[in-house]
Amino acid sequence: MTYALTTPPAAEPLTLAEVKAHLRLDGADEDALLASLIRTAREHLERETGLCLISQTWRLHLDRWPKDGIIRISKSPVQSVETVTVYEADGTAVDIPLQDHLLDGVGRPARLWLRNPPEPGQAVNGIEIDFSAGYGEAGTDVPDTLKRAMSIHIGHMFAFRGAISPDQQPAGIPDGYERLIAPFRMRRL
Repeated sequence: MTYALTTPPAAEPLTLAEVKAHLRLDGADEDALLASLIRTAREHLERETGLCLISQTWRLHLDRWPKDGIIRISKSPVQSVETVTVYEADGTAVDIPLQDHLLDGVGRPARLWLRNPPEPGQAVNGIEIDFSAGYGEAGTDVPDTLKRAMSIHIGHMFAFRGAISPDQQPAGIPDGYERLIAPFRMRRL
């Protein structure tokens, strides 16, 4: 099971203006750095929780169908399944019709069921599932708790901007961050 980002989010959950207000900055001297820190904070939060904050498109590669017939998608919330493609032994792509599929996109993990999908002919990555995930197109769609976690994380990274270069961020996690994201982490038994 491998995930590949095919279309990144078109926006960030926090705007530059929101971050500058949080940090009490007026000038434009740090705008490029702040934009980089916003992206870094979002990507870190998405890795930690398995969530996609802003709408984005992913491709899930599978070797074979799960034995129970239910495909678990660990990126969530899943908005829709765009295409399901199965590759034959000679590499020919076969699109699977989606009219009989069931999708639980808000579950953690999201679950997809397809009626009688054909077996792939390729032993490795013979199945591709393209799906879109995220809370929505704009930062206003993202839960405020997650945006608050991002704000304090950005503030922490900004405070250490002289000691840790932007490409080495995140340098650390601020107090309170873990408590804010804890309800959004995917728990396993």
